Amino acid sequence: MLKSNNSLLENMFSSKEGFKDTFKTFLEIKFGKSVEDSTAIEQYTALGSMIMSYSMHNWKKTRETVRKKNHKMLYYFSLEFLMGRMLSNNLMALGVYGVAKEGLADLNIDINDIEDCEADAGLGNGGLGRLAACFLDSLASLDYPGNGNTIRYKNGLFKQLIVDGKQVEVPDQWLRYGYPWETRKPYRGVEVRFYGNVDIYRDENGDLQFEHKNYESVLAVPYDMPIVGSNTSTTNTLRMWSAEPSDELPGDKPYHEYLQEVEKICLNLYPEDYSEEGKYTRIKQEYFFVCAGLTTILNDHLANYGTLDNLADKVTIQLNDTHPALAVAELMRQLMDDHGYAWANAFDIVKNVFAYTNHTVLSEALEKWPVKYIQTLLPRIYLIIEEIDNQFTTQLRNMGKSEDFIESVRIISGGNIRMAYLSIVGSYSVNGVAGLHTQILIDGIFKNFYEIYPEKFNNKTNGITQRRWFEYSNPELKGLVEKYTKKDLSKNFNNIEKLLDSVDNEKLQKEFLEVKYDKKLALSAYLYKLYGIELDPNSIFDVQAKRLHAYKRQLLNIMYVISLYKEIKRNPNFTMPKTSFIFGAKAAGTYWFAKDVIKLINAVAKKIDEDPQVSKFIKVVFIPNYRVTIAEKLMPAADISEQISTAGKEASGTGNMKFMMNGAVTLGTMDGANVEIHDLVGDDNIVIFGLNEQEVKQLKPNYRPYEYYLNNPVLKEVIDSFVDGTWSNDREAFRDIYNEFMLRNDEYLILADFESYKAAHDKIYGLYQDKSKWAKMCLVNIAKSAYFSSDRTITDYVNDIWHLEKM
Repeated sequence: MLKSNNSLLENMFSSKEGFKDTFKTFLEIKFGKSVEDSTAIEQYTALGSMIMSYSMHNWKKTRETVRKKNHKMLYYFSLEFLMGRMLSNNLMALGVYGVAKEGLADLNIDINDIEDCEADAGLGNGGLGRLAACFLDSLASLDYPGNGNTIRYKNGLFKQLIVDGKQVEVPDQWLRYGYPWETRKPYRGVEVRFYGNVDIYRDENGDLQFEHKNYESVLAVPYDMPIVGSNTSTTNTLRMWSAEPSDELPGDKPYHEYLQEVEKICLNLYPEDYSEEGKYTRIKQEYFFVCAGLTTILNDHLANYGTLDNLADKVTIQLNDTHPALAVAELMRQLMDDHGYAWANAFDIVKNVFAYTNHTVLSEALEKWPVKYIQTLLPRIYLIIEEIDNQFTTQLRNMGKSEDFIESVRIISGGNIRMAYLSIVGSYSVNGVAGLHTQILIDGIFKNFYEIYPEKFNNKTNGITQRRWFEYSNPELKGLVEKYTKKDLSKNFNNIEKLLDSVDNEKLQKEFLEVKYDKKLALSAYLYKLYGIELDPNSIFDVQAKRLHAYKRQLLNIMYVISLYKEIKRNPNFTMPKTSFIFGAKAAGTYWFAKDVIKLINAVAKKIDEDPQVSKFIKVVFIPNYRVTIAEKLMPAADISEQISTAGKEASGTGNMKFMMNGAVTLGTMDGANVEIHDLVGDDNIVIFGLNEQEVKQLKPNYRPYEYYLNNPVLKEVIDSFVDGTWSNDREAFRDIYNEFMLRNDEYLILADFESYKAAHDKIYGLYQDKSKWAKMCLVNIAKSAYFSSDRTITDYVNDIWHLEKM
């Protein structure tokens, strides 16, 4: 006979025996199976259900505490949350991992086999989404009330295959076996309206009224996921919205066509946007999740307070980049059209609810949507944006600003709506994500906005959760650091800096190198099992793992490798420490240049592997389908962290922080958070190369890449190899990369930085030869990494922007 729910919960993780009994019961409840008859997937699902059941009390208690104490709530609106696997993360956060591992072992189940059943949730792509996930972890672990709001993507971004050296995108079927961490709540569904027209009329009081008619409705259904704080009862929520057909069917299109359009909204993260259809889908996504999220926020607020007058006192919404920018206009719409607020009162609330984080200075990421698309898809929203723009420009004229100045900051300009500008005008705070990045915003692309709103601008340097990226993924290193600091880092991570007192200790240095070697062995075994990739753990692991983009300069990295290949072939006396150049990256499906770089990396890798003269010195590895689960094994194993973006282009980076925290030495430019890493560890514990941001600005107007090509024989040989048949029998295979230098003026200054980059490698290889010195450099980086904890970042946001109270 099955036990009662209360008995199950009490015994679930109280002891190894209690765990085993409960696990067996959950297998029986979920699948009608015994342990012996169950599959690994069924065991994973049962354990996930146990964790969810165990977390429910705290999840309920957190919501009730916020409501009873009238706490101010943060809502983090982000199109991405790159969560990674949650099973081990939740077990460790709850403090029951050991009980579960031992109990499963008694049942002849390896917890690692169950962990491997979990797919990485397809809710994000790169640093933007991983930052959002780290922030949720820190909010809960620091006992702050803060929830996430996003889209539940059916097929994620894509699963990356490498076929004949080329990237091939296939659907990421991360939901194939279900997702035990989510709870579907159809009764909290929200109708989201697209298309139609707006009737404008005056009511009996002479006030203007706006009625949205002939719209097409889509039902947004929430799936809630608990965010379990570490060593605390606080359990926040990530709400993921899924699009489903509405009961209000459109009368102007066939039902199957409507179903296809609904399906597309949540099918993929970042659908292509080069076609008109793709642009409409992107805008639908962005409006869909902000409309649904705001509707539930306002409904919950009204249920608790009975008024929206105090919304800005009790709610703050962080816009993570420009994707949620339509929230500014949508909150205006709901306040005015649904709740009867006048324009002035509504806008006073709006501009005190939203805060905006900018993540880039690249024009492609500062979204601009054609007016005609917004007018067609969101007619009421367009009217509101138009009025915000009109009132903003009137305000500027009253301030005496010139027409040129006004045009430079208008929200609607040149037939486009500038989403970053809408975010700035509609927010009370605007922050960059690293010191250099924020200064570039103030001095550059947002200079005129800073003149208008200097009080809004501030910096919040990014951070990462040390729980996932240090404590959970590298417990051996955590144990070593705690041994020498005699501090429990789980309770106060800032104590890691006490490691500085021991960095000259030869025994510690030796033990650190042993931990690093073990992690290299583990990564090598993992990649061999997964992809058949062979790595020599005795080689230097030189790693560049990040989204593939021209400004991140994976091309510079592989060009250096090509120069080594040429030198080895030319010089019989050549020698260097054996190095494995490891790449992990996805390129956007329609970013052809980036996909060519991936093809080049794999072509070089193949050529080197086939040449024993070269392969005894260097190896190139491209890890397919790079994701959080791989990163958790890669970061602890890395020796060198390649952070080589063109100075002034990378907002911050977070990979640099993960590598640093795990004892890799940064080889990088003075860009993004590299600047702050340099300031913390000093010249002796980082290798910096290349032009700085000011030098880039000075060089750009008169840059002549062809002169570098002509005057540097090494560079010329490397560039010529793209079209001389070295890497492909098809001499046109890498013509586009060749043309980047010959015809397109080397936008990201690869040739200008090449010699400095080459010298930086010579320097870092020399440093690596002195094991004691190298270990000390690594240990200093570890010791200074607490600044890059997302706990610090969240504390800064709380103190300066959100003003939340602990639970």
